[in-house]
Amino acid sequence: MSKVRVWTSTKQRAKLIGLSLVFLGGLGCKLLAPANELDAIKARGELRVLTRNNATCYFEAPHGPAGFEYELTRAFADHLGLKLTFVVTDNFQDMIPELLEGKADLIAAGFTATESRRQRVAFGPGYLEVQQQVVGRRGGPSPETVADLIGEALWVNAGTAYEEKLSELTEQYPELAWMPISGYETEEILEMVWQGIIPLTIADSNIVDVNRRYYPQLVIHFALEEGQQLAWAVHPQHTNLLQAVDEWFTRPETTALVHRLRQSYYGHLEVFDYVDLVKYHRRIRHRLPRYRSYFEIAAKKHGLDWRLVAAQAYQESHWNPTARSFTGVRGMMMLTQATAEALGVKSRLDPRQSISGGVRYLAELHDRLGDEIHEPDRTYMALAAYNVGWGHLNDARTLADRMGKDSDTWQDVRTTLPFLRQKKIYRTLPHGYARGTEPVRYVDRIRTYYHILIQATERTPERAKHLTESLRASWWEGKNKPM
Repeated sequence: MSKVRVWTSTKQRAKLIGLSLVFLGGLGCKLLAPANELDAIKARGELRVLTRNNATCYFEAPHGPAGFEYELTRAFADHLGLKLTFVVTDNFQDMIPELLEGKADLIAAGFTATESRRQRVAFGPGYLEVQQQVVGRRGGPSPETVADLIGEALWVNAGTAYEEKLSELTEQYPELAWMPISGYETEEILEMVWQGIIPLTIADSNIVDVNRRYYPQLVIHFALEEGQQLAWAVHPQHTNLLQAVDEWFTRPETTALVHRLRQSYYGHLEVFDYVDLVKYHRRIRHRLPRYRSYFEIAAKKHGLDWRLVAAQAYQESHWNPTARSFTGVRGMMMLTQATAEALGVKSRLDPRQSISGGVRYLAELHDRLGDEIHEPDRTYMALAAYNVGWGHLNDARTLADRMGKDSDTWQDVRTTLPFLRQKKIYRTLPHGYARGTEPVRYVDRIRTYYHILIQATERTPERAKHLTESLRASWWEGKNKPM
């Protein structure tokens, strides 16, 4: 067999080597390039999430970023080993276009998986069922059916599922009309209903539940439909990211997390006491100003939020410095005689001394729990210990460990505290019987009072005037026209 040897000139060889390098370089780039959108996200090292800045999605809490969607997407980003970046948008109708333009990887914004949206984006599994509710104010219009809405002034958040539902209903009720509002959160629109600026609106039940604490005069008239699922939305072509979302939601750890978040953000809202909340709002205006400086001074001294300790004091005594309970505790912060003496409080009926002593005691419990318990769980447990006692709180945490729960999270400890009433259980614990349901209710009510107080102290007459003037401007400038 003969061998054929091909000779080339130096110039030709250099040209061939160059072409080979180009080819290999191109091949290398293809090998290094992400194979799909999920690989591209991982290569970027960042998960970009479209959301909204409100109480149900994402907000800055005293202990840092918070919100149902924030915590859920943070857990997903951690699972993927990615940094979480939020892209906050003001208008619902901008969300899908921004997602499709590549400004974010997914939408996590209390987004309902409606049929019309499914034609534009892909949805992950549903994680929370909500209803669209028609909401008004006590003393205002009282519609009971969709037909009753005809002729009423109904204002809704533009570009939302509320508008989609109303559009569907016009097939059956052609005279149904409404005014879409752009540039506002649904929470702001509910505030405008509460203030009497607008008479009726539509909002998801979870948003209504949260905001009725702030605006107790809000009334739920009826639901427009049985229920819809909130879900994350992704680009319809991003099948790998969607698969990752689907798989993550099927994990037992994610199921447990969703349950915990439901309890954390909505569990304490189950009991709505209209009379109590109306009284509380009235006392914020008329009774709290007498003692506010005492709360501010004591809280600042111990590194606590004055509104938290004021909310606790309201739960204890309704801001009554001479309050007394059947167990013998007295004063604004309901201190026992022994605790008062240990804290150097000479008169439990002196509001300044009582507040100073009670805040110091709460701070000591908070410090005693240690940094290994993260916020807000640490604060909730400190409040529970203030109510039921340090020993009983530790018994509940011990019981959580026995049951395979996390003794460093309030959501798990709150489930074990009620067991302290059961003889077969409390007899196995160092501190015995306790009315374990009481600290759970205690913390829930303080959380409600605290969030109301935050809203109340941030709300000003200038804000109400701004909302009114902005709404009028949007009407007269023709930015939003009735359907």
